[in-house]
Amino acid sequence: MSRMEIITRADGPATAQLAPGVDVRIMATGSMGAVGVTTSLATFGTGSELPYHQHPFSEVIVVISGEALVMVEGRRYTLRPFDAVHIPAGTPHAVRNPSTECQAVLHSSFASETPTRESVSNSFAVVDCTETTHQTPESLIRFGEAPVYELAPKAYFRDLFARRFGSRGLCGGYGLFEPGASLPCHFHAYDESITIVTGEAVCQVAGKEYLLSGCGTACIPKGRRHRFLNHSDRPMAMIWVYAGDEPERTIVDACYCQSGAAADNQTSEV
Repeated sequence: MSRMEIITRADGPATAQLAPGVDVRIMATGSMGAVGVTTSLATFGTGSELPYHQHPFSEVIVVISGEALVMVEGRRYTLRPFDAVHIPAGTPHAVRNPSTECQAVLHSSFASETPTRESVSNSFAVVDCTETTHQTPESLIRFGEAPVYELAPKAYFRDLFARRFGSRGLCGGYGLFEPGASLPCHFHAYDESITIVTGEAVCQVAGKEYLLSGCGTACIPKGRRHRFLNHSDRPMAMIWVYAGDEPERTIVDACYCQSGAAADNQTSEV
């Protein structure tokens, strides 16, 4: 049997506490059926910090709300909503919410279906940075500086991480759908995780429909036909992540996505 989509609601309980004041909710991972990717939402309470650590695979952090200080080997960057930083495998880093009034919510992607974390001592001198360079292993894309392109009528996208920007094993970005906008039915050569960060989306997957909002996430397996639509009268936006280095898609007829399409629809919903 082919793998099915995974639908995860963000209002469920936290999966784990990574540090005092830092709770994580796993949205897609190998134990849920994903291949090559894990995505999660981390909520940082006021002043909370995830100490220095590293992973044996790439990670990308995108701020959803609030503000974050991301430290990479002592280089300290301030990230605001939808800024994205890619941290290569084996690179020590830490994250802190500098606010004393507001929590911060961060979306993390890992180029692995079985994420692990190794603690690292903080022996780095702090240097405040605004941008990354060719000499730094990490790469930072500021949301406001990312080029905007119209992927479909009234659907505006920004690529925030990909091989051409320095990331490995992951690519993704931000998509804004005006009322009435949709993407054509399509599939990918790798798994995709899509988190709805603004408004409400209709997600069609091989004949089934789901309503997603409030950081609800759909993980679509490689080769499974799907598309997203905005049937509301307000904008809808998403963070999308592919378990591959660069975006690609194969367009197919809309009938493969719409209700009534022939499919063995056994969905995993959390």
